[in-house]
Amino acid sequence: MAATYVHAIASEDVAINTILKGGAPLYASEWSEKNGVSEIQPLSTFEWARQVRVDLPALQQYAQAVHTATDAYLATLTDDELSRNIDLSSFGLGQMTVGTILNRLVLGHIDNMCGEISCLKGLQGERGYPL
Repeated sequence: MAATYVHAIASEDVAINTILKGGAPLYASEWSEKNGVSEIQPLSTFEWARQVRVDLPALQQYAQAVHTATDAYLATLTDDELSRNIDLSSFGLGQMTVGTILNRLVLGHIDNMCGEISCLKGLQGERGYPL
C-alpha cells in the first residue's frame, strides 16, 4: 500500500509541476533528499513496489508540499488556461486540455488508487472502503 501512496503523490507532483507548470517535480528538486522514499518511480512497476522503502512521516511532509503546490497552481487558473491544449503524445495520450488533465490524470487517478488501496486492505483482512 505504501507504494501506491508514493505513486499517487509522485504522479500528482509530475502532473502539476512538470506537465502543467513546465518545471521539475518537487521530488527531483527541493524535496529530493527529504521525501521519505528510497526511490521514486512515478510509473511504478511490481518490482519497484516490492522494493521501495518509505519513511511515512517524511513522505507525508512531501505530500503536503505537493498538495500546497497544487493548491497554489489551481488558484491561478483562468477559463482560458483550463482550455489550453497540452501535447501528451510522449505519454501516449495525444492532446488534452489542462482541465482534462486535472480531471483525468490528477483527480481520476487518485480516485482509482483509492479503490486499489481499499482492495489491498480487504485482501489483507483489513477494512477496505468505510461504510
